[in-house]
Amino acid sequence: MDRYEILKDIGSGNFGVAKLVKDRWSGELFAVKYIERGQKIDQHVQREIMNHRSLKHPNIIRFKEVLLTPTHLAIVMEYAAGGELFERICNAGRFSEDEARFFYQQLISGVSYCHSMQICHRDLKLENTLLDGSTAPRLKICDFGYSKSSVLHSQPKSTVGTPAYIAPEVLSTKEYDGKIADVWSCGVTLYVMLVGAYPFEDPDDPRNFRKTIQVYSIIHVQSHRCLQSTIHSFRLDL
Repeated sequence: MDRYEILKDIGSGNFGVAKLVKDRWSGELFAVKYIERGQKIDQHVQREIMNHRSLKHPNIIRFKEVLLTPTHLAIVMEYAAGGELFERICNAGRFSEDEARFFYQQLISGVSYCHSMQICHRDLKLENTLLDGSTAPRLKICDFGYSKSSVLHSQPKSTVGTPAYIAPEVLSTKEYDGKIADVWSCGVTLYVMLVGAYPFEDPDDPRNFRKTIQVYSIIHVQSHRCLQSTIHSFRLDL
């Protein structure tokens, strides 16, 4: 890690901590995810490294390298200066049709590429979509900890992901198609962009499992125009 100068912490989670670093040779900024060596380096971390490093697409965070320190495994990757798409929606309330289409096209482009590489993400959500720092932000999919390769791994059947975005079949404890589950999560993401609320919300079931399984929702459509936006935004020229 001597090559990198640590600038500041930029996030934390169950995995450990993420830091912003600068390459001493090139001056380029990177994000580094530090994971404590030991039991935390499980199959999810191994899959994240194996699957993420094989993906090269403008709408996927670029994987750079893995380094070992005496105490941690460090995953070096592209730094997205624009933060999470989730934060942008929180600040805006909801997006216009044009803005939602702009980001959704990029999301679908990245997901389609992953699927063409036989990799399903399994945890697509607004918090796992980052933005670069450009004026017209480029969306970047990140966090491949739950990803699976249909070439290297068996058909998924474990319940993983974030409750508000999980497809009904993921909750069945039976084998399911991870690519189709990803498409469901993309649909939830589009809904939130346009409406500013999740499609499956139940105060009696905070994890939303009941409504997801029943496949119905309390739709927070604020106007007829908002509903039109939802429909038209699926007509994408990719």
